[in-house]
Amino acid sequence: MSPDLPLTRDLLLIGGGHAHALVLRRWGMDPLPGVRVTVVNPGPTAPYSGMLPGHVAGHYTRDELDIDLVRLARFAGAALIDGEVTGIDPEARTVTIPGRGPLAYDVASLDVGIHAEMPDLPGFAEHAVGAKPLGRFAEAWRGFLARAASGACPPQVAVLGGGVAGAELSLAMAHAMREAGLVPEVTVIEAGPGLSGVGAPASRHLRAAMDRYGVRLLRGARAQRVHADRVSLEEGAAVPAAFVTGAAGARPHPWLAAAPLPLEDGFVRVDSRLRVEGRDGLFAVGDCAHMTHAPRPKAGVYAVRQAPVLHDNLRAALRGMGGLRPYTPQAGYLKLISLGAKEAVAEKAGVTLAGPWLWRQKDRIDRAFMSKLIDLPRMAPPDFPRETARGVREMGQPLCTGCGSKVASDALGAALTRLPAPVRGDVLSGPGDDAAVLAHGTGAQVLTTDHLRAVCADPVLFARIATVHALGDVWAMGAAPQAALASVVLPRMSEALQARSLDQMLGAVAEMLAAEGCDLVGGHSTMGAETMLGLTLTGLSETPILHRGARLGDALILTRPLGTGTVLVAEMAGRARGADVLDMLHAMARPQGDAARLLASAHTMTDVTGFGLAGHLTRLLGPGLGARLSAAALPVYPGALEAMAAGHRSTIHASNARAAPVAGAAGPLLDLLHDPQTAGGLLAAVPEWEAEGLVAQLRDLGHAAARIGSVVERLGLILV
Repeated sequence: MSPDLPLTRDLLLIGGGHAHALVLRRWGMDPLPGVRVTVVNPGPTAPYSGMLPGHVAGHYTRDELDIDLVRLARFAGAALIDGEVTGIDPEARTVTIPGRGPLAYDVASLDVGIHAEMPDLPGFAEHAVGAKPLGRFAEAWRGFLARAASGACPPQVAVLGGGVAGAELSLAMAHAMREAGLVPEVTVIEAGPGLSGVGAPASRHLRAAMDRYGVRLLRGARAQRVHADRVSLEEGAAVPAAFVTGAAGARPHPWLAAAPLPLEDGFVRVDSRLRVEGRDGLFAVGDCAHMTHAPRPKAGVYAVRQAPVLHDNLRAALRGMGGLRPYTPQAGYLKLISLGAKEAVAEKAGVTLAGPWLWRQKDRIDRAFMSKLIDLPRMAPPDFPRETARGVREMGQPLCTGCGSKVASDALGAALTRLPAPVRGDVLSGPGDDAAVLAHGTGAQVLTTDHLRAVCADPVLFARIATVHALGDVWAMGAAPQAALASVVLPRMSEALQARSLDQMLGAVAEMLAAEGCDLVGGHSTMGAETMLGLTLTGLSETPILHRGARLGDALILTRPLGTGTVLVAEMAGRARGADVLDMLHAMARPQGDAARLLASAHTMTDVTGFGLAGHLTRLLGPGLGARLSAAALPVYPGALEAMAAGHRSTIHASNARAAPVAGAAGPLLDLLHDPQTAGGLLAAVPEWEAEGLVAQLRDLGHAAARIGSVVERLGLILV
């Protein structure tokens, strides 16, 4: 999208269901200028329902099951908010997400799916899990299978509900337990007279497969209570079970069933254009929607077919134009039901077939769907001008986010050496430490400033990371944060979007600062080419912790892992695993004030940011001292070594390596020592005898801290 075009409308996609995933793919190939897209989903992935039985049976890994929403959002130029909507105000056009303020929209779509929890069944919440949401079920199943395989619990499973989902899952679970060397005991508890959801021929195939696996079907049975080791039935009997799942029908999410929207049994009523009745700017698709013009059972095939119509109608609504397309669902669809092993039964239009070849057909269909969302089209980069100055093409790598976009260490260092020395007596230090030191009563005040290009499109998460990053300089000086000024740059956008953005970002900054006893007292805002956030901070300390204070024999402690630069570069290129990226961003947003207070007795300390671990460590060492680092002890973010090995390096990586060379075997771990960090860990030199206890206390506080090496009597750094 051209930076000259302002943003004027907010599109909010609530949920990462199949239809929304396909809309994001289409949007990435042809975005509508002027629209800011946000996706809200609990977690970085959305499981594909068609492959869940195969995953349970062991035919697919969890990664093969999951749609990577982080990667899709990057492709679409969208923000991904890791959270769950718990309320909607269609009049104000806002949604509620726990942990942040109201999120406003101009046009929104609901695709949150359904659940199979049974809150009215005593004991279900404590001892069972619904087959939907799929992600929670898949995680619970993996945990149970591991416990059963280790002998920690018996291989006993109860499935509440004898529809297609219950029968298919029972066979998948029985197959997986057999493959693990177990003798499974699986019972399907069905209140009706038999299996439901399929015709008699398909039902016979399912029953035959259940017989082969020893799956028991209890007909006309109703669960009364779920216990830790059994399910009590109304008839007085009990079914032994160490794992209980509910697959008895589709239920709307409680918040949606209570929403001020037109509902049908808790599902949102939509018209033939997929609009929520009476709400021009609100749409709903997938299992959470009830199509008033053509009611259909809850099945993912309808969501997939809805996606193109939803995409076009969202664009029309955002343009403020009429002419919405109608959606006409297919009269019937092909049911392909797995039978545990790699075979399936198919049913459509009264015809039923079964065999391994049908499982292969199902596998091809499912993998083809997922490949659309994994193998995203490579969008051609803008062409270089025909003629350029020398060096332009060599610097053609996209500018990194976060600290990867800093000015090179050599250039900055040279400029700082030419600055004049302080002339005021109450200015106790010049450039070179983490913060300037000013005389303040009997103690000192520290002063620092820092700013970042957006490391993610979620304005609240970015604001939290930027705040932690800026506070790092104050914490590293052993100071208590005092006051802050914020500097915000927003891309060109309408006044309404400006207000929304500032409210989210400044609210997050103020909240983070207040938790550290610091006040946000003012700042400056402007519009520019992209989103940026900076903070100027003061802090108070009796005796600031300065650089060059490391002593021979000191232990080196790092409070969080390395790798933010390379993972962010890989994410920009669409080559990082979304779960790794989101986990890392949440870790970056975690404050380190408690860690800094615990390390207050350090001989010297700094925060690891743009110049990498090696560059910042070099600044802590006094004359004649070096450092010996342990490769085995270095904490690393998941995905960082793989990203570095694949060549994903920040734009200042080479400059960092030149400024602070490290001896040791070449490889991605050594390269990580030069990786620029954003909101990186605190690096402290502490007395040897304190190190073990400090690391243990830091870990108790929730920090991924480690002792990474020692200060030695030799020049330079070495990795062993």
